[in-house]
Amino acid sequence: MKIKYSELIDQTLYFPTEEFNVSENNLLFHDVPLMDVVEQFGTPLKISYLPRISQNIQKAKSWFKEAFEKIEYKKNYTYCYCTKSSHFNFVLEEALKNDISIETSSAYDMDIVKSLYEKGKVDKNIEVICNGFKTDDYLTKISDMINNGFGNITPILDNYRELDKLTESIDSTFNIGIRIASEEEPKFEFYTSRLGIGYKDIIPYYSQKIAEHPNARLKMLHFFINTGIKDTSYYWNELYKCLRVYARLKKIAPEVDSLNIGGGFPIKTSLNFDYDYQYMVEEIVSQIKKFCEEEGVEEPNIYTEFGSFTVGESGANLYKIISQKRQNDREKWNMIDSSFMTTLPDTWAISRHFIMLPLNRWEDSYERVFLGGLTCDSDDYYNSEQHTNAIYLPVFSDTKPLYIGFFHTGAYQETIGGYGGVHHCLMPQPRHVLIQKDENGELQYEIFREKQEPEDILKLLGYK
Repeated sequence: MKIKYSELIDQTLYFPTEEFNVSENNLLFHDVPLMDVVEQFGTPLKISYLPRISQNIQKAKSWFKEAFEKIEYKKNYTYCYCTKSSHFNFVLEEALKNDISIETSSAYDMDIVKSLYEKGKVDKNIEVICNGFKTDDYLTKISDMINNGFGNITPILDNYRELDKLTESIDSTFNIGIRIASEEEPKFEFYTSRLGIGYKDIIPYYSQKIAEHPNARLKMLHFFINTGIKDTSYYWNELYKCLRVYARLKKIAPEVDSLNIGGGFPIKTSLNFDYDYQYMVEEIVSQIKKFCEEEGVEEPNIYTEFGSFTVGESGANLYKIISQKRQNDREKWNMIDSSFMTTLPDTWAISRHFIMLPLNRWEDSYERVFLGGLTCDSDDYYNSEQHTNAIYLPVFSDTKPLYIGFFHTGAYQETIGGYGGVHHCLMPQPRHVLIQKDENGELQYEIFREKQEPEDILKLLGYK
């Protein structure tokens, strides 16, 4: 009879994987010995394994390169990093090592670009795609940077007002794009995305406001599907509608030369994750080329704006199981030394699953449990995993501490959770450690931020 946790994993999941392995009964994450990390830095702990960022960027670039060569696609591919996925400087600096562009979504992103320039991390040729609804502050910062010599900034028009405001404040010729307001999936509460300009309105708008504009040059059509890049009839139908607009636009606006298909590559949320990235890239590139040939227009340069795919798989959250509560004869609650609602808010807000594995005791017997956080909120729990909607962990013991990790948590969790701020039930922000490899492949650890202390929280609340 197989009763060890390691035997359960062997029976139910693909293991070991590219990211995970076990050595001497303890879990490795990209060959990082996690129990050594816990012993050095304690729990709860946030870690960011920075090499994964570059690895994923290079993977995507290679998929598009291979697809372009196979299909004989004649134009160029540009990888943009979607900054809203994680704004941290260590993320941007790692991503920028890979010859990428940046996609922004708010006025504060422009301050980040300026900071990177002042630190010598980028020059004025950095390509910035400015997305989102633009407040006057956002538009002013875009205009100021263009006026100050940042020549590769392209604001993507989200509404008609934005071009008028840019025209008033930019002194020279500048590039623009238009975002298409795509139709949402039938399950959505609304029919059309609140972002962008409707399909049927783009051609008239170009003819009336952009075609004879003295300074603005339309270079890009922007397309994004909220549910991501999936091999579904919904996705392909929306892509075809976008291509129809591009072809019509290209025939009257030859200066349009780029199609931005947005983000949407998924990340691994299970050890049984199955997604054929190469197939999807080849199919997208092939469909764009085929459609343009049929319409008799030149195919566009292709841009993507991968955010979660860039940074998501670099992150992990580590916890200690500090107690077990038996509420009845069927339910056992393992309590972590932190809160899911504050450190992994997507588990609560949108029922997001992450890869969850124990860090130690892989040769011990296992049990089914629920995981509870420390806040006094009934929603602060995590109760399903890849094991047929259940969580199995090594049996709780008062004398043999158990540690667990949630993996691929690098996108959105800190900003949604309010990094460094006041959290539900005053749960403190965990210590955050960066992991890098030197030129010899040796692991390097750096504390990015210490955990919050009670004094920090009291000060935020006005008590000090």
